Amino acid sequence: MTTAFYPTETATSWGRVVCEPHTVARPRFADELRLLAGELNSTAPGLPVGLRRSYGDSNLNPGGRVIDMTGLDRLISFDKETGVMRAEAGVSLSQCLRILVPAGWFLPTTPGTRFVTLGGAVANDVHGKNHHSAGNFGNSVTRLKLHRTDGTVRELGPGSALFHATIGGLGLTGIIEWVEFQATRIASAWMNAEDIAFANIGDYFRISQMWKPRFEHTMAWVDCLAGGDGLGRGVLSGANWSTAGGLKLHREDPKLAMPIDAPGFALNRLSVKAFNTVYNELKKARASPYRTHYEPFLYPLDAIANWNRLYGAKGFYQYQCVLPFSTARSATPELLRTIRASGQGSFLAVLKDFGGVPPVGLMSFPREGTTLALDFQNQGERTLRLMADLDRIVAEAGGRLYPAKDGRIPAAMFQAGFPNFQQFHAHVDPGLSSAFWKRVSV
Repeated sequence: MTTAFYPTETATSWGRVVCEPHTVARPRFADELRLLAGELNSTAPGLPVGLRRSYGDSNLNPGGRVIDMTGLDRLISFDKETGVMRAEAGVSLSQCLRILVPAGWFLPTTPGTRFVTLGGAVANDVHGKNHHSAGNFGNSVTRLKLHRTDGTVRELGPGSALFHATIGGLGLTGIIEWVEFQATRIASAWMNAEDIAFANIGDYFRISQMWKPRFEHTMAWVDCLAGGDGLGRGVLSGANWSTAGGLKLHREDPKLAMPIDAPGFALNRLSVKAFNTVYNELKKARASPYRTHYEPFLYPLDAIANWNRLYGAKGFYQYQCVLPFSTARSATPELLRTIRASGQGSFLAVLKDFGGVPPVGLMSFPREGTTLALDFQNQGERTLRLMADLDRIVAEAGGRLYPAKDGRIPAAMFQAGFPNFQQFHAHVDPGLSSAFWKRVSV
């Protein structure tokens, strides 16, 4: 059994903008966590990490220590009658599904990739296409076990202040050993889905209000380079679980792979415009209802291994904001006009509405309103200036940014966007830190 930190390994997040040396420990058994936590302190802090699917720097601690939790990947218990699952923090959502689906259960909510650990799902309080009906992942968590660097170990549940700080706490309140959550019952692994094209952003707001009561899962793809009367055109997709079709599992291995970094010149205004035009026409052609397996609907990008290499060796930023409904109808078009004017379009522009299910985490990102998520190829200062322009629009609209996607938000904007910041700060373990936290907590 080993509990040592081994220097030095370069590590990066999914966005691949930052690639820096880290000192890494890789525990295989839960009883190693107390010893590892005891080696961390305020002068030499560490950070628990999972599969590193966060885009920015919330899962990085450059020059410092990280605890790679992916070795703690054991199922502890699963009740097929009630759907309550308990598993170690390093278990991936994909692994959970391989147990849940054949038994007629599914994750209560899921982000757009199943390659996220349970610990990461809690630390980022992830959300999915069913937020308007189910809330965040944290809403389904019933218990968790947490190691603090002062040597204390606690089992926590709803009602505990530290529990609510840990949900969405970015791994800063302690090292999560295991997570227990309530799954949701399904009769089939298939979904009844429908796509509808909307002509512009105003059309989206009109149609989405009608679709949310009809569908448990909704999301929209947006052409962020369209202008004029077509500003914000796109396709809205909705789906409900089917009652027929069986409980077929997803394919574990990706169908395709991005073997090398795409050349920088491959992603430009013309290529993005061409892609958006073709994608829009293909989606519009499938206007009638259809049946689909959960894998392509909920996890379309998981079909391509290392798809983040599409943006080239310099990596990319993702920018995700949420705007309250009171300002979203005016601020969202302004965001899209700013992006279009910059010429820095995105293949992957996603728009959806968050519902009113209250989060349980102090620092949970979703709030009732409209969220827009986009990818921007890293073009240095040019890209940073664009995101600063977007920041001003979001701040004036009373919105905020998603820490799991961020790699450059200023401290003042982060703290203004999260009114529970000071309350959360009191629960941060002094022996834990990250590049993100060092930037936003000053």
